[in-house]
Amino acid sequence: MSAAEMTRRPSPPPFAEPVVDVHVHLFSPEVIAGRERHVERDEWFRQLYADPKSRMVPYERVLEEMDATGVARSVVFGFAYRDQGLCRETNEYVLEAVRAHPDRFVGYACVSPEAPGATRELERCLDAGLLGCGELFPDGQRFDLTSSPGLDRIAGVLVERGLPVNLHANEPVGHVYPGKGANTPGPCYDFAQRHPELTIIYAHMGGGLFFYELMAEVRATLTRVFYDTSAVPYLYRRDVYSIAAATAGPEKILFGSDYPLLSPARYLRETEDLDVAIRRAVFGGNATKALGLR
Repeated sequence: MSAAEMTRRPSPPPFAEPVVDVHVHLFSPEVIAGRERHVERDEWFRQLYADPKSRMVPYERVLEEMDATGVARSVVFGFAYRDQGLCRETNEYVLEAVRAHPDRFVGYACVSPEAPGATRELERCLDAGLLGCGELFPDGQRFDLTSSPGLDRIAGVLVERGLPVNLHANEPVGHVYPGKGANTPGPCYDFAQRHPELTIIYAHMGGGLFFYELMAEVRATLTRVFYDTSAVPYLYRRDVYSIAAATAGPEKILFGSDYPLLSPARYLRETEDLDVAIRRAVFGGNATKALGLR
């Protein structure tokens, strides 16, 4: 975090609801210390974390950031490796975090949908107390939203338990950056159409999928789809929040910081002029309702 961010913390949000961050990544001390080894074991991890400046933090640091920025609860997950064994390791750390701070963390499981044992690992994690699946990376884990038998099985488990999935998405235009892939609004729409009973959170504003909710048939298909704000300050102008509220509805936008990529402070600061009702919904009310958080 820059010195400017440290000195320009936003004042507490002017609403009663607790702030909920639905998109936070955790990394165990072993992964942080062994960055070079993990870079060699996973191509997508290498794209995002080969640079030593790419931040990775343990759950204790997440708690410190939450306290500093007024975030009451965070949905936390590790990294969705292609290797199922690595996913299991990251899930163990997420479980440790949730058990240590059940009042602050809600955990999601990462699995590799097309790898053997994916549904078994998901069920193990859900039985142990995790409350969803994600953030999954279609490009990095080599599965296609339009035709992935493994992901369809994952969806079935989640529908049966009434739990959500968080899927990485990105816009089809603009500059190329590490982590940008082919999971654009088209495939995202196809997956939602195939699983109408599944609660889906598309990261990074669904790559712009929210705009197409202006089409009645699309809106009808995306009834259970939500968009998290992760990385918005890097991708869109500040008025994206009000535009998304006008197209998809304010109730479908979930605050996700993508911490440690970005601090929640930046989102809170850059939305200080946003309509209070929309801000209240985005920063807590929506997550509480959509994800069944208590």
